Amino acid sequence: MKTKILYIVLAFSMVACSDFLEIDSETDLSNSTFFQTPEDYVKAVNGVYAPLRESYNKSAYVMGELRSDNSYYDYNSENRGQNPPEFIADFLETSTNVNIQAKWDNDFYVISRANKVLASIDDVEFDDSSLKDNLKGQALFLRALSYFDLVQYFGDVPLHLDPVTTLEGTALPLSTTEVIYKQIMDDVKLAETLLPNKTNQEPGRATSGSAKTLLGNVYMVLKMYSQAATVLQEVVDSKQYSLILTSYADVFDPSNKNNSESIFEVQYLEGSAGYNSNFIYQFMPQPITAEEVAQITGVSNAQSIGVEGFNLPTPDLIASYEAGDLRKDATINYINISATGMLTPYVAKYNHAHSQFNNTNDNWPVYRYSEVLLSLAEALNESDSGDPLTPLNKVRNRAGLGNVVTTDKAQLRDIILHERRVELAFENKRWLDLVRTGNADAVMKAFGDKVKANPQDYYFPVGTNPISSSYTTINTLFPLPSREVILNPNY
Repeated sequence: MKTKILYIVLAFSMVACSDFLEIDSETDLSNSTFFQTPEDYVKAVNGVYAPLRESYNKSAYVMGELRSDNSYYDYNSENRGQNPPEFIADFLETSTNVNIQAKWDNDFYVISRANKVLASIDDVEFDDSSLKDNLKGQALFLRALSYFDLVQYFGDVPLHLDPVTTLEGTALPLSTTEVIYKQIMDDVKLAETLLPNKTNQEPGRATSGSAKTLLGNVYMVLKMYSQAATVLQEVVDSKQYSLILTSYADVFDPSNKNNSESIFEVQYLEGSAGYNSNFIYQFMPQPITAEEVAQITGVSNAQSIGVEGFNLPTPDLIASYEAGDLRKDATINYINISATGMLTPYVAKYNHAHSQFNNTNDNWPVYRYSEVLLSLAEALNESDSGDPLTPLNKVRNRAGLGNVVTTDKAQLRDIILHERRVELAFENKRWLDLVRTGNADAVMKAFGDKVKANPQDYYFPVGTNPISSSYTTINTLFPLPSREVILNPNY
């Protein structure tokens, strides 16, 4: 009897377990329970944006700014756990560098999530077709933005346009830069037709102006200057954007997020939810005492930081500002550091009032209207298709500077590149501008010679020098992350 009862119990348990496993969990989301309603797609698109916070708060500045002659690191001989950014700054990085892997990962997180939205959204009924268009446009823009990031930093990369459903599907071969750029342009052109303008879009989200600005940036990289001039002029003519004339510093104030000059910025929120930024804490000189941290930030619970500071303004950048340029004091400030006894510069652009140590409210500007004006000036100059001085001088006049009057093409080329350097300092533009304009090798070798000749001017303690092999070879592309090469047999 006991045996029969046990058999019946086991049999019932097996049936019950089988039935249970066939029922979708009400708390664990899956493809069968999600991507069913318009509300699901709103949430999914929110998720497409999310990896941008990680990327711009940690790795983007290392590859876009610290790589350049605008900024350097604050070498700390007592703490040697910060080498990955150093190696990127000194052109000694390898494929195992964690910053390179982080950039790759976060871009593909965006792409993967965008692909999932785009693959299924047309299968769902929307009462409001404009909402569907808006969500599709945002996903297309974010996929294009991430592939544009990847192709500029890595060159040939795998092109994933569909959700990956098999292990084999994760290991695509590399696509050429030509194929990648075509897809970026296809995505962003379609996004531009689907997205509303800034007036009609929720603050912080991609707009038709964001898409046109990205497309103009792509054209500039590809030296398609006439096309760039056309699409960037459309951004200007839309009347959706304007320079903030009260103060250059007001552009970056968190109380003024997504302002009239903002075309696209990564959104952060101070607080305990995990959406905060902390740029200023990475960009201040280190090691630094709690009192000195409080002097910079004003927080009451300041703590000392004993690692390394990154993105410290170089003497080269500081010297590049013209007399009377209002951007200089809004971008760079100084503090006496007791550890070195030196008056040391730091990036003031992202230093604003906040309540808690290491928890700030600053957004990251990806595209601003001033960049549109400078890109338009460059495109008009290179294509001989219009007046480059008007957009150029609008940016200079806001900075308190007089008009440029020369019409010499070569002189204007240099002037515009310099103007981009000081206007967009610490916004991850400088390295890509040097590569795009063919100046990376000459500029960075000359910069490296100065660092080696005068290491104390570049934040090396007395008796400490950069590695002798630094700046020997100026690689304009980063190596594919070693983990990806190991796992993908097509590389």
